[in-house]
Amino acid sequence: MTAKTVLIVDDEAPIREMIAVALEMADYRVLEADNAQSAHAIIVDHQPDLVLLDWMMPGTSGIELARRLKREETTAELPIIMLTAKGEEDNKIQGLDAGADDYITKPFSPRELVARLKAVLRRATPRGIEDPVEVEGLMLDPVSHRVSVDGKSLDMGPTEYRLLQFFMTHQERAYTRGQLLDQVWGGNVYVEERTVDVHIRRLRKALGEPHQQLIQTVRGTGYRFSAKV
Repeated sequence: MTAKTVLIVDDEAPIREMIAVALEMADYRVLEADNAQSAHAIIVDHQPDLVLLDWMMPGTSGIELARRLKREETTAELPIIMLTAKGEEDNKIQGLDAGADDYITKPFSPRELVARLKAVLRRATPRGIEDPVEVEGLMLDPVSHRVSVDGKSLDMGPTEYRLLQFFMTHQERAYTRGQLLDQVWGGNVYVEERTVDVHIRRLRKALGEPHQQLIQTVRGTGYRFSAKV
C-alpha cells in the first residue's frame, strides 16, 4: 500500500504530536501546521492526501480554511476531517456544509481516528489513480513508487519521479515551464523556470535510450510527453 500523506492542522502541539504518533504507527506520512495560513501553504506545496483540521484556531478558523479549500479548484477535491470539541448537532452540520468529509469530536481515540481516516481516503481515492502506467515498456507504479524499463528498476530523484508521473498521466499535450512548476513543484514554490530544464535533463538521463525520447522539447512552448515521433 502506498504511504498516504496527512496534514494535521491544530494550534495545540500535544494534540498534533498524539495524532502524528498514531498515524505514523499506521504507516502514514505526516505533515503539521499550527495555523490556517501555514496549512494552506503546505497544502499548495506538498499536496497531502487528506487534512485533519481543527475547528477552533487563532486567526483564521478551521471552518474558514475548509471553505477556502473547497472554493479553490486545485483543492476542491481534497478530503477534510474536522477535529473539534464542539459536539452539538448544529456545529456538525455547519462543518459538513463547509465541505468537511467527516467530523470527529474531541476527545477521541487514536484507533477511531485512524479508522475514520481510512474510510474517508477509501471514498476519496478515484478508481484507477493507483494503477500502474505503461508506455513503450516504461512502467510507473504509483503504489510502490517505482519506475522500471522492461522489469529493470530505474533510479531517479523524487522531483524527477513526480515530473515523470505528471507526464505519463498527461500525455500528448505541450506544457510550459510555468505550468510544470505549478503542477509538479506547487504554486507556492518560487524557483526559476529554468529549474524545469535541469530536472528534464536529469529525468532524460535516468530514462536513458530510447525512452528519453518520450520527453519532447516543444520549441517556443516547453515540453510534451509523447510516444509519437
